[in-house]
Amino acid sequence: MKVKKYVAHTMPEAMKMIRAELGDNAVILNSKAIQTGGFLGLFTKKKIEVIAAIDVVEKPKPKKQKIKIEEPIVEGEKSGVRHEELDKQIKELKALVTDLTSTELRSVEHYPQEVKSVLAQLTRQEVDNGLLEELTPELLKYYYTKEHESDFALKAWVKQWLVRKLEDYQAEGIIFEKKYINVVGPTGVGKTTTLAKLAAKCVIEHKKSVAFITTDTYRIAAIDQLKTYANILNAPIEVCYNSEDVQRAMQSFASYDTVFIDTAGRNFRERKYVKDLQEMISFDDQIQTFLVLAMTAKLTDMQAIYKQFSMIPIDSFIFTKVDETETYGNAINMMLACQKGVSYITYGQNVPDDLAKADINKITNDVIGEN
Repeated sequence: MKVKKYVAHTMPEAMKMIRAELGDNAVILNSKAIQTGGFLGLFTKKKIEVIAAIDVVEKPKPKKQKIKIEEPIVEGEKSGVRHEELDKQIKELKALVTDLTSTELRSVEHYPQEVKSVLAQLTRQEVDNGLLEELTPELLKYYYTKEHESDFALKAWVKQWLVRKLEDYQAEGIIFEKKYINVVGPTGVGKTTTLAKLAAKCVIEHKKSVAFITTDTYRIAAIDQLKTYANILNAPIEVCYNSEDVQRAMQSFASYDTVFIDTAGRNFRERKYVKDLQEMISFDDQIQTFLVLAMTAKLTDMQAIYKQFSMIPIDSFIFTKVDETETYGNAINMMLACQKGVSYITYGQNVPDDLAKADINKITNDVIGEN
């Protein structure tokens, strides 16, 4: 392995020197700011010291005629032992280099300003640190490969990188092959209003006949609210107190295209609440279930909520209160962590207007910012 130290005014200048001498496969082992020149500590200049390395395959030298001296064979030494030891040392050295490189990537002090700007935007959007650590080396490689791309170009590249990460989690909206639409989630996220928006979309845009079942018997206001929406849509509603009530309601609504089930919002830390849901509703293949989360919630709370509700089959997310925040990174964080897509987002109280089908390009664009 060839290791060499470079001193330059800037990191990009150092990268050019390294690429010119060691090639594109060189690895940066360490970098730091140093002071050079001056007199008695005065008039010094700040520079960057970079240590880089590359594996070197030595070319075989021409053979010379010489007297061959036989070396004694040590007992137990077999052919290839020395090579195995050498391979082991090389692997250990590569692991050390990788660790040093990873440590260096976590310090953005010497990053180009354009790269720092993009990473700062993602940090403000509360994108998970693990995802940023995965992105950063690829972003730096792209930046130097493309000869110092602009902030605009870097944002466009990061957006496409995120889209590729998320494309497997593009969720569908309502699947009309499934008769029952169920929304679950903690208290205060807007489940009942969201349910009404979905039902209104079905009636207005898809010309479906709809009915409502509510198991939210803990809040009188929630029942009255849903009854109001049902009257507007000219849809029947059944209030259910147990699993027998739910089964009777399902049977009575057999002739309707889509039946919407509203559940009670309870403290998500109470595991008993989710167990009550399991006992009341039969989560079979005829039910499509959305987990409703508020975009204003903390990531740790969102993850705890998902963990509790994962006891039941969750098809995808609905994010509410998008209009009440300026950070959207948690949508990406939850999709990747839970391997679930987002079907809808809501951004206001108006029924049915303030609801939109979720789109990965729109989500990533909101996180990256205007290009």
